Amino acid sequence: MKIIILGAGQVGGTLAEHLAGEANDITVVDTDGDRLRDLGDRLDIRTVQGKGSYPAVLRQAGADDADMLVAVTSSDEANMIACQVAHTLFHTPTKIARIREAAYLTRAGLFDKNAIPVDVLISPEQVVTNYIKRLIEYPGALQVIDFAEGKAQLVAVKAYYGGALVGQPLRQLRAHMPNVETRIAAIYRRDRAILPHGDTVIEADDEVFFIAAKADIRAVMGELRRLDENYKRIVIAGGGNIGERLAEAIESRYQVKIIEVSPARCRYLSEHLDSTVVLQGSSSDRDLLLEENIGNTDLFLALTNDDEANIMSSLLAKRLGARKVMTLINNPAYVDLVQGGEIDVAVSPQLATIGTLLAHVRRGDIVSVHSLRRGAAEAIEIVAHGDSKSSKVVSRAIKDINLPTGTAIGAVIRDEQVLIAHDITVIESGDHVIMFLVDKKCIRDVERLFQVGLSFF
Repeated sequence: MKIIILGAGQVGGTLAEHLAGEANDITVVDTDGDRLRDLGDRLDIRTVQGKGSYPAVLRQAGADDADMLVAVTSSDEANMIACQVAHTLFHTPTKIARIREAAYLTRAGLFDKNAIPVDVLISPEQVVTNYIKRLIEYPGALQVIDFAEGKAQLVAVKAYYGGALVGQPLRQLRAHMPNVETRIAAIYRRDRAILPHGDTVIEADDEVFFIAAKADIRAVMGELRRLDENYKRIVIAGGGNIGERLAEAIESRYQVKIIEVSPARCRYLSEHLDSTVVLQGSSSDRDLLLEENIGNTDLFLALTNDDEANIMSSLLAKRLGARKVMTLINNPAYVDLVQGGEIDVAVSPQLATIGTLLAHVRRGDIVSVHSLRRGAAEAIEIVAHGDSKSSKVVSRAIKDINLPTGTAIGAVIRDEQVLIAHDITVIESGDHVIMFLVDKKCIRDVERLFQVGLSFF
């Protein structure tokens, strides 16, 4: 696939990194020559320096025969204009734009072929807000991912000493929970992936990925670690777009406070939020945190756009007694450094957003793609089509499907039913198949596996 990416920032660079090794023809456009040189030195891609909304620059990037344009520059307006130019002059089939400003996103009819021709809108702030909201619902989870509109969820937790299944082979899972259907999709032990089997023994500190119906998630978590109490008191550091949206989404269920340094922004937040308490000041002000009883806080969320400020305020809040801290980290290199120590969960906006983009770039009927383990692995939801003659998966039991090495089927969603995958589970046409890829390089093999032969048509 020939793809033009406008913007060599964190999202554009991470997307190029994901796609460059998958036999795609990638061109990255940016005004910053240093960023382009850095990407070009690391990846097998073309780079073009210039403004991505200019017709001449797009033509130089290969827009005449491009399959897709992904506009993820820091300017909403530049992204929209680039999609308009690509549509009008180059008839680019698929145009994806990152739009941050809510004033654009809430206008019905603004984005269609008769107005601004954007096929797919990506709102990073909304993606990250939803991601954090799911983590709040399951205290102790490192990652929570929805499939089939929330019918099934993939959850990552760290196994602790004292968990009922820790030190036990996985085949004991059914004996421990005879009425709960679940599957352990993968285990990461000392940063090495293990595809689990019945005799695999879970060890303390393993990062365990399991899939289950939404109603069963807490029961499975309880087998791997002592269940944390639900959060009640939440402090959000940073009243920007993400902080505001998150407070708006959770203030009816939790006691929420926002700490924001800007007086003008504080006034805006206090006018637009219902029950959230808005405090003007610095989230790294020790006296302010003590005054607001940080020691009785269940969850401290550092959501400013400054990584260093987020890390320092999180460390201070934890030192002063906050039960759990979650930190927004824009620089992916920092995520592994900070998570698991004083900081309980590090949230990467890039990796949360990349999954949304990848779902539209992958071949086949892929509903969603989620980046796991800081991009090393992927979980995908793909729809099976065809019949026993035209498909390599339809009408076959999972044990008879020739899955690529390093991949596992976790669940099958059929209409409203969540079927946890077993060897004898038979895939039917129209099933949503949830797959876990320990190595995302296997994605092309998975796409080919689900392709429908010509006889189907």
